[in-house]
Order: sequence, then structure tokens, then C-alpha cells
Amino acid sequence: MRMYDIIMKKRNGGILAEEEIRFMIQEYVLGNIPDYQMSAMLMAIYFQGMTDIETTILTDAMAHSGDMVDLSGIDGIKVDKHSTGGVGDKTSLIIAPIVAACGGKVAKMSGRGLGHTGGTVDKMESIPGMETSIPQEKFIDIVNKTGLCVIGQSGNLAPADKKLYALRDVTATVDSIPLIAASIMSKKLAAGNDCILLDVKTGSGAFMKTLDGSIELAKKMVAIGEHAGKKTVALITDMDIPLGFAIGNSLEIIEVVDTLHNKGPRDLTEVCLHLASNMLFLSGKGTLEECRKMSEEAIASGAAFQKLIEMVEAQGGDSSVLKDTNNFAKAPYERKVIASMEGYITHMNTEQCGISSLVLGAGREKKEDSIDYSAGIILNKKVGEYVNKGEILATLYTSKEESLAESERILLNAIKIEEKPIKLEPLIFARIEKDKVEKFV
Repeated sequence: MRMYDIIMKKRNGGILAEEEIRFMIQEYVLGNIPDYQMSAMLMAIYFQGMTDIETTILTDAMAHSGDMVDLSGIDGIKVDKHSTGGVGDKTSLIIAPIVAACGGKVAKMSGRGLGHTGGTVDKMESIPGMETSIPQEKFIDIVNKTGLCVIGQSGNLAPADKKLYALRDVTATVDSIPLIAASIMSKKLAAGNDCILLDVKTGSGAFMKTLDGSIELAKKMVAIGEHAGKKTVALITDMDIPLGFAIGNSLEIIEVVDTLHNKGPRDLTEVCLHLASNMLFLSGKGTLEECRKMSEEAIASGAAFQKLIEMVEAQGGDSSVLKDTNNFAKAPYERKVIASMEGYITHMNTEQCGISSLVLGAGREKKEDSIDYSAGIILNKKVGEYVNKGEILATLYTSKEESLAESERILLNAIKIEEKPIKLEPLIFARIEKDKVEKFV
């Protein structure tokens, strides 16, 4: 079997056989297929696409290219959630405690942020002492004892995806739906959970900018999960506005605490209740309506917040910063961003809001960059609200005083103010199950 022939077959619109796909992935990971040939294949896939069967085989081959996590030592049904990335998206640290408080089991591996999107692991590490690299035995023990544990991706998980993503990133082949679906789902299948909830973001701050594109990606990923024997559901959620008011690591943890105390932003709370109730539904805890009530009660009773405390303490974190968020380290410099005109906020370019936060030190442009955990943005106003000239739009926080002017410029350019208000979009656009798409718009 020759890679040359496989490339030509896909280039000409052919459907690859299972043995061709598995050969391609196995030999590429072993180093026997050079980057220039795999680059040609990625471009061929970009233009010719892949069938659902091809994509499923590709995903399975990528998942089995390294370690497959064994979670059989955890009692009960294990449910995972994956977000396609956004700005202000701290949902994992809200919904995991809710699900655990309702008797679910969440054994989650999360990533770090890169570019304008934030990473759950970075947010967790803003809690002093928090361990996100934990041996598998301890990981399983924590989930059995507390119902949840969230750690960074470790070991040799889906090494084919790491190699392919690096190549896609420099060959303009990132935005191919089969390749995105295989990348996300290979890691989810390798992570060993029984059920998967996909939070597919759509809008200016998301990877998928249109609703149709987001639904297409979600359908592809749900099909892969179901074919692999994992009960899978996807929600299409809005990322045309930052989620909540906080952007930045410790600032977002403070907002997590507020939300678990039933004092969080309306949009963040609502999205989290949808996500948590769907995770509980996948776990077999009841109907969606019953799971929604359970989720609301877990917040109202304080049980969900207590689960967050249990997880943080089990992972070596200092829970005192959660019990009193004033204990978080404060950024030495701050600046108020002032509205120069009056009117309604009609748009916020969410990606630019994320970049504004990155400039302050809250994110990283390269993987090796360090993070200022206290840096970030608190939004005072969001889309749909009226602002007067001279009102505060947001407050910037940083340890780099010289970054304030640039961050302010980017944020102001991201916010559009007009005379007339706009109709607000729903927070949840659609729900996708196997062979079923339910739209809410």
C-alpha cells in the first residue's frame, strides 16, 4: 500500500477504504509517512470531504493511535462534556459540580487556552495549589469519592491528533468539518466516558461562525459518538457575545462561585442549566424536564457549590479562595473603559474581546507563554443594553501597565453602539441527537 495512491484516490473524489485510512494514520504516527504527503492528503480531504463512514473510521484510528483511558474502575455511568471553545466559557466548572450533586459521575479531561479562547485547566490553576496533572488511579479514586474530577489531558492520548492538528494549523486546512469532527471526537473516545455532551459554539467568538455550519459539525460528531457506542447529544449555543461578564482566569473562577451561589449572570446560568440537565439526561437520571429541576435545586440548596469545594480540596487546591473570593490575588493595574457615545450595544466581536484579554496577559499566543491569572476583563454592559456617554463599558485588569492602552483600543473597536436596539438571539439555537435535529430559532 502506497500513500501516493491513497492521496490520488482522495484527490480524485474517491472514498477511502478502512484499511487505507488505518494504514495512513498508523504509518504517519510511526514517522513513515512524511509531513509533505500528509499535507497533500489533508488538502485533498479539505476539498473533497469525507463520508460519515470515512470520518468515523478516521476518528477511531486517531483515538487508537495512543492510550485508551480505562474508566471501568468508576462506579456508574460516566458522562463527559466538550466545548468547541469560546470567550468567558467557564461552564465546565459549573456544570460538573451540578451533575455530581445530582448523582452523576464526571471524569473530565480538559485543555489549556490558546489564542482568544480560554482553557479550563488554566482557570483551575488560578486556584492556589490546584493539581491538574494527576495519576489515573488517583483520578478514578477522586471521581468515586466526590463524583467529579477535572484534569489536564495527560499521557499519550490521541497522538495522531496532535501531529495532524499541528500540520493543519500551518497548511490552511483547520476549517474542514470532517477533520474538526475527527480531532474532537478522537480525544473524547480515547478519554473513556460512556456518554458525551457536545457544546458546539456558534458566532463571532466561535470556531464555527454560522448556525448551519455548527449544526453540520454537530451532526457529524453525534454520528461518530453513536457509532462508537457512546450515547451522544449536541447543543448549539451562542458565542456571538462573551458568556457571562468575566473574561480571564481567576475572574472567571469568581463568576463560577457566584453562579453556584445562584448570583451569576443570567446568560451563563441559563446555558449551564441546559448543559447540566442534558448531561444528567444522558446519565439516565430522568427526563430533560426532571433533570432541569434537579439542576436548579442543586444550585439553590448549595449542594453544587459544596461539590466544587470537595473537588478542589481533593486536587490539592486552596478552597479558601472559593469560600471568600476576596482572597484571590488582585491585579496591580486596572482601567475603566468609557463609552464615547450613547445608544444601544448592538454587537460585540467576541473574538476581539478575547484578544483584548489576551493582550492583558490572561491568555497565551504560543503554547509556551505564561499566564497572568489575575488579568482579564469584567464587562459592565453587554449586547442589547443602553449606555450613556461616559458610562463604564468594562474594567481591564493586568500586571502589565503598558498593555492597558492596546487592550482598551481593541475592546472599544469590538463594541458597536447604535441608536436603535436589536432583537436578541436565543442562548440555545438547536439540540442534536441521533437522527434528530431540534431547532429553537
